[in-house]
Amino acid sequence: MNRDERIVAAQGILNFRDYGGYPAMGGSRLKRGILFRSAQHKNATDRDLCLLPDNDIRTVIDLRGDGERTDHPCRRHSEFTGRVVFVPGETVNPAKSDGALDSVEAAMVRMRRSYAEMPFRPLLKRAFALYFKSLVEEEGGSLVHCLAGKDRTGMAVALFHHILGVHPDDAIADYLLTNDVAPVDQRIESGADVIRARNGPSVPIEAIRVLMTADASYLSAAFNAIVERHGTVDTYMETELGVGPEARVALSEKYLA
Repeated sequence: MNRDERIVAAQGILNFRDYGGYPAMGGSRLKRGILFRSAQHKNATDRDLCLLPDNDIRTVIDLRGDGERTDHPCRRHSEFTGRVVFVPGETVNPAKSDGALDSVEAAMVRMRRSYAEMPFRPLLKRAFALYFKSLVEEEGGSLVHCLAGKDRTGMAVALFHHILGVHPDDAIADYLLTNDVAPVDQRIESGADVIRARNGPSVPIEAIRVLMTADASYLSAAFNAIVERHGTVDTYMETELGVGPEARVALSEKYLA
């Protein structure tokens, strides 16, 4: 499954793509056309809205927080009858004083620190757990998204890829596809106001570019933090997200071909 086959051609939904199709455990392969990821749907066109029913997407897992859902309400097709699930509260990194966001270097440090903390944010853990629960229990296709479809969505999908035995190189490659599928200038346009609202109006565009770009070192920081605290990613997923042997079997039976 090449890059172009993964992309769902949308006009107003950024980063819309299939994250199935990769080789997985035991010589199997993730199913295609059932696992989707994207950015938020506030700017979806009328044609875009048809893409969910057209792809049999019956469950949308929204990893955003309450404030983001209020500021960026997602559009839905009038014939969409699926479920939209989310965890009430705020799943973004809580505001704190961790240095001015005034340079590329500061932005890189901020991103690596954020990713290292991401797997342990209480409400985001609940959102990740809901994501896996939905994948196990709901029928039809699913779509997971956050604001830009890069960080929280990237972490959730990387954990899914891990548990089904997708090679780390393929998991990283899928994460980095954000940089190709959703050009950074478009993501800056959609996210700059949110970043400056949280960090001050003087955040330079170069720093915003770093925040809106997927970098392999970010995802590595998250997984390194998981291993440091829990010993293995599998232990983290069972103890923190409730994804134990029974869920692993269910996910394998449902999503491997």
